Amino acid sequence: MPSVSEWAATGKLCHDKRVTTKPEHGLAEMVGEAHAAYRSLRPVSARWHADACKVLPGGNTRSVLHFDPFPFRVASAHDQVLIDVDGHRYIDFCGNYTAALLGHSPATVQAAVADVLNEGWALGATHPREVELAQLICDRFPSIDQVRFTNSGTEANLMAIGTALHHVAAVAEGSGDRRTIGVFDQAYHGGVLSFGPQDGPHNPMNVPHRFRVARFDDIVGLDDLFQPDLACVLVEPVQGSGGCRPASPAFLQELRRRCDDTGTLLIFDEVMTSRLSPGGAQQRFDVLPDLTTLGKYLAGGMTFGAFGGRRHIMAAFEPSAERSLTQAGTFNNNIVSMTAAITTLRHELDADTLGEVNDRGDRLRADLQAAFTDAGVGLWVTGLGSMLCVHSDDDRLVELYFHAMLAQGLYLARRGFMALSKAITDDDCRRLIEASADWAASIARTGG
Repeated sequence: MPSVSEWAATGKLCHDKRVTTKPEHGLAEMVGEAHAAYRSLRPVSARWHADACKVLPGGNTRSVLHFDPFPFRVASAHDQVLIDVDGHRYIDFCGNYTAALLGHSPATVQAAVADVLNEGWALGATHPREVELAQLICDRFPSIDQVRFTNSGTEANLMAIGTALHHVAAVAEGSGDRRTIGVFDQAYHGGVLSFGPQDGPHNPMNVPHRFRVARFDDIVGLDDLFQPDLACVLVEPVQGSGGCRPASPAFLQELRRRCDDTGTLLIFDEVMTSRLSPGGAQQRFDVLPDLTTLGKYLAGGMTFGAFGGRRHIMAAFEPSAERSLTQAGTFNNNIVSMTAAITTLRHELDADTLGEVNDRGDRLRADLQAAFTDAGVGLWVTGLGSMLCVHSDDDRLVELYFHAMLAQGLYLARRGFMALSKAITDDDCRRLIEASADWAASIARTGG
């Protein structure tokens, strides 16, 4: 697996060599043609979308899944394949935005969950499986001495922030109002912690914490971030929704140094990036946070989240602690997610498996970049390991690429995001590379 510094050199070279040609053929017309072709082949999905819009605003209950003219509806999924209600088959390169690292319906998880349901599932009590899972997570991630469970990565990040604010207030009592949370531009830490370019910290769906937004991977910008009111910094080592942008090792190291110097807690959002090595991005970058959040794939595709960290910080949840914290959540330790996660960690995600899927992602990213560069189209690819994203200065070009790949039975996120699963094969990647090269060549001939 390439080192982070090796990735940085490769990624910079690809970025510097990208071509940003201006389309001579109208991209708007080409997008319209792609939409018409898509619509004509999916009448059943169109009817489902029309019905959905009557009872679901926008026709869905997860906004990221929408794309124009309407999203296809999945009828079934297995391994790396999705089949929609119109009978179209897709190789799934989206990977449920990193949550489907095992592919769809992995047999080990399916069998374990089916078996445990015979013992009941809505227990309303503690049980041995949560202890077993906690031990596996603490053994796996170097910064986690103790852990608590949630139902999603969003919840995990909210709980980690609250824990950090509590800890810093207790340590710094009487020395000022340290309530500000440091975050970075384009970061996404869940549906109520989103810092895109349109709204920044003022997204109306965000929780009303006091946020300060700095530029991601900009060491100089940390001077403005680290003010006396800063309590904690929340960062993704590789931004996921922000376009698969890896931080440089120097940036993360400087964050760690400044947090140490100022008594600020460093939180790594590893909901996505924990897939980058057995011990997560913190192991790969060799920078340890004070708190870590987890989610997505760790329960084999079931709902899951967790937050944990250094023992003296997590001790705030001890019932005997002075001003102890409480954490509610009816399904925090639900038997299905606990069992699925135990199975995933014990039987699916060893070092060799993670190494293979991340190496495959590194090769795919390089090959896609070569295809776009050779054709001279204005697309470039960023990412690290099994997380990658296709970009353009003109979003319509990414939309054309997305629809062109769908027409070839290859599914990625509309915004160009991909997250490889362990079910994706080298042949699947070759198919994507060849389809991308053919499409890029055709676009180049039109002047796009």
